[in-house]
Amino acid sequence: MYERSRNLFDCHIAGFTYYDGLDVIKKLKLGTPVRLKAEPDNPHDPDAVSIYYKKYKLGYIPRAKNSLVSQMLNFGYTEIFEANIFSRNRKANMENMFRIVIKLKDNRKKNSG
Repeated sequence: MYERSRNLFDCHIAGFTYYDGLDVIKKLKLGTPVRLKAEPDNPHDPDAVSIYYKKYKLGYIPRAKNSLVSQMLNFGYTEIFEANIFSRNRKANMENMFRIVIKLKDNRKKNSG
């Protein structure tokens, strides 16, 4: 009954130009994996979820979409999601240039037969 990861949602990277995104912009290709990190102590949004490429902070999941992911990460389900660069729109302004897709992993064992 194992299935490939399912798309949960996609979104732009909020705050991309305010963090390290411009420092690594040339390394962000389609499919590049990114890491999600809950920031429950964030003074602006207790549901904030930051997005990292390696050690570089790219920005955040937009506030309108972060609640479920934040709650799951805060409850310790850090391995339930996978996230990747989904699209790059070179014509968009820098703040909306990149989108990520967040997928829900199927952690059941693969069928060996």
